[in-house]
Amino acid sequence: MKRLAFALTALLLLAGCDDGNQTAAKPPPVVPDREAVTHFGQMILLDHQGPKVQILLKSAAEKGGGPLWFPSVRDAVAFTKLPDEPKDIVAIYVTDMARAESWDDPKVWMDPAEAFFAIGSDVRGGMGAPEAVPFSVRDAAEDFVRRRGGHIVRWKDIPEDYVLSDAAETMGAGGGMPSHGHGAAHADLSDLTQPGALCTTGGSPAK
Repeated sequence: MKRLAFALTALLLLAGCDDGNQTAAKPPPVVPDREAVTHFGQMILLDHQGPKVQILLKSAAEKGGGPLWFPSVRDAVAFTKLPDEPKDIVAIYVTDMARAESWDDPKVWMDPAEAFFAIGSDVRGGMGAPEAVPFSVRDAAEDFVRRRGGHIVRWKDIPEDYVLSDAAETMGAGGGMPSHGHGAAHADLSDLTQPGALCTTGGSPAK
């Protein structure tokens, strides 16, 4: 039994090593609740509409901590580019607006490297600023761009000036205010706030 236990332990250790052929599994996304507060501004994450992001750090996980939360994709991209922020990122997840039941409460998480981001549209994110809206299905992203303007980029190609140009507005003292409390912050979101408005069926966006 001792030898069996030792063998199992060795296998587990080998499974966790990166020898060039294997990569340690990323931690899964966390389901946010009312205790989840934003990294910038310390606001309740769920009080914000639109796409959201969670970033998991190695240092936080080692201390039993949870992810860093962001009420918009722009804030999260800015975090990865700001020199004074931690760089020991082990996983990033964005909400998939192609499979979200509504703009108000997206719940499906995905790897941003697999997403298509609509930038430059007339839709504002959770902090009332221009947003990079993520979709797992390119057809859904293209449909969004046809209706709301903008163009499609991948995660690594989101321009730095798009996320940092007005960083003081969204990440300054107080962290800003949730946009859903101000009707003028959104250009006509009637087609984005209805359940199923962003869902896709068979790979195609719902009309």
